[in-house]
Amino acid sequence: MSNKRNSTVLLLIFALLVLVTTATVLGANRTPQFKVKETWPIGGDDKWGNLTLDAHAHLLYISRTTHVQVVDTNTGKLAGDITGFKHTHGVALDDAGKYGYVSDGEANQVAVFDRTSRQIVAKIDAPEGPDFIIFEPKTERVLAFNHTSYDATVIDTKTNKVITTIALPGEPEGAQADGKGLVFLNIETAHVIVRIDAQELKVTAKWPLAPCERPTGLGFDPDHQRLFSVCGNQKMAIVDSVAGKVVATADIGARADGATYDAKHALVFSSNGDGSLTILSQASKDRYESVQTLSTRVGARTMALDAATSTLYLVTADFAPTPAPTAQDPKPRPSIMPNSFVVLGVGQ
Repeated sequence: MSNKRNSTVLLLIFALLVLVTTATVLGANRTPQFKVKETWPIGGDDKWGNLTLDAHAHLLYISRTTHVQVVDTNTGKLAGDITGFKHTHGVALDDAGKYGYVSDGEANQVAVFDRTSRQIVAKIDAPEGPDFIIFEPKTERVLAFNHTSYDATVIDTKTNKVITTIALPGEPEGAQADGKGLVFLNIETAHVIVRIDAQELKVTAKWPLAPCERPTGLGFDPDHQRLFSVCGNQKMAIVDSVAGKVVATADIGARADGATYDAKHALVFSSNGDGSLTILSQASKDRYESVQTLSTRVGARTMALDAATSTLYLVTADFAPTPAPTAQDPKPRPSIMPNSFVVLGVGQ
């Protein structure tokens, strides 16, 4: 009887191991694989900055130095062009569907445009070098982060007037709003994230990101309260947005400038200027595993996510050979080939 019991136990253990292995394999297979599904030639020879998606209207706003291109994501065609800038960096959209806000770094201004007519209706002075810009829905305020003066210009979207300026501990980069009145912001030169209370109009916390250095793009998972900072040393820092601690890190591609989170599939994305898209799966609350490194195109470093369809939009262009370094320009950048600018649509 003892041998029979032992055999039965062994068979049960074996069956259990088979079930666990099968479930693991099936779970892995459920992770969607992404590919570049669309390439839309948009044209224009200007450099580009950040991307902003109006998913409801199916419009993608692309900062292009002296203008902002508006692309219809249903057709892949240029739907409009907002002009009259010196050097744009980003676009923020109010939640009423009425106004858009463009940071113009060289003009030291934030321009307000009507989203129906796409005409500029106001220009708001900002200290020095407004760059990344974000709308905070609870307070209905726009925050424009100024690269040169190391501060944030806070704008009341009801009046389109400046409320105040908030000092920052270094050069600001990507930001995310939690929808409850808090804004999280990467500070590239200090290697930290700061938390801003958009109601109280002050910085309320500063959190180190080591081993992450020179953070740029920032993603956010509000359900699990996790922030995703992509950094210049090819690392992503995953931060508890309540405790303010780095809880995990991951390897990413070079020259990353964008990060986003797809709640539908619990996936984290890093868009890298080296021509890759790093995709991480949330295996558990603080464990993220690399599931795919997708080849995109060199220069595709910024992105926007359509959360409803899990479609990512990236942009890039063809480049001329990089010039030789000189004393005046020790790190030269290649010029953009004429009329080669494209939007890449990435999906399952």
